[in-house]
Amino acid sequence: MTGAKILIVEDEPAIQELLSFNVMRAGFQAVCVGDADSAWEQIQNHAPDLILLDWMLPGISGVALAKQLRTDARTRGIPIIMLTARSEERDKVLGLESGADDYITKPFSPRELMARIRAVLRRHVPQMPDETVAAGGLELSPASHRTTAKGRAVELGPTEFRLLHFFMTHAERVYSRTQLLDQVWGSQVFVEERTVDVHIRRLRVALEPFGMDGLIQTVRGSGYRFSVS
Repeated sequence: MTGAKILIVEDEPAIQELLSFNVMRAGFQAVCVGDADSAWEQIQNHAPDLILLDWMLPGISGVALAKQLRTDARTRGIPIIMLTARSEERDKVLGLESGADDYITKPFSPRELMARIRAVLRRHVPQMPDETVAAGGLELSPASHRTTAKGRAVELGPTEFRLLHFFMTHAERVYSRTQLLDQVWGSQVFVEERTVDVHIRRLRVALEPFGMDGLIQTVRGSGYRFSVS
């Protein structure tokens, strides 16, 4: 997706300059801001194709901004890559649960960062069939990117939408985390298997108010299955 607009939210000038240089050298557009408030204003006026979001920002943190973006219908679908010096597993999980699509720890190589940007952008390019699918009281329309449960709207992030679409079109079969990563994220994506668990949990939370979280079943030692029986 050459030419995509990347919003860089980073308060350290040297890192901001490094990110901007590599983003533009890779053929993307770069817009830089140094805090969450400026990022929010920029996003509202000119929505980017992807956000590189630093965890530690002055004032509102990157994690808080990610959560804010995911609760607003206008910004829910914008992919986010979280940048941080935190490398503990619990921090990675927190970053993903805040709404980030991917997570990269500092210091990182420009080559790896560009690979992750391309992978996340590819993941958000619509590649699924337009046909509406229905199962277990759920109806999902790729064309309109809408999901309903017994006629009521279900709010899903882009990754959860793709994950549910895959499950609904492959019902009753068990898929391992590795298989789900290949099918939903793509085989070239640098994502840990634990990421699948985070998005499964997020999908169940979205379906829970409708009593449909049980459609996504954990098969101990094997993976996950979508079952209406």
